[in-house]
Amino acid sequence: MLFQYDIAQQPVEELLRTYWNELGGDCTDDVRDFASRLVAGAVDEIEPIDVRIRERAENWRIARMAVVDRNILRLAVYEFLHEEDTPKTVVINEALEIARRFSTYEATQFINGILDAIKRDLETSVTA
Repeated sequence: MLFQYDIAQQPVEELLRTYWNELGGDCTDDVRDFASRLVAGAVDEIEPIDVRIRERAENWRIARMAVVDRNILRLAVYEFLHEEDTPKTVVINEALEIARRFSTYEATQFINGILDAIKRDLETSVTA
């Protein structure tokens, strides 16, 4: 869904409605609610999320990243910041699984490095 948002820039309500009506497949209400909350939240927080990614993506502009990769990063960073029940290592593992399926081996390493650095930043800021 974030990929679609990134490309089409359609309103998030329309994006969610279209996705679930046409592509959503069979899933439980809990899964639908969780996924919708993540996507809507990531879209809502896209600027501060991109700032965090930029801080750790040395020599990479967000616009130069592959659409899939930047949206995997956005979703994971949103989850880091707002889904406290999900351990950060689980978020990273899920992001890497998505990257392995939809991106390249090199992208998986890139995503892992950025997410690990952001995770450390967040853990350091909590203990400081």
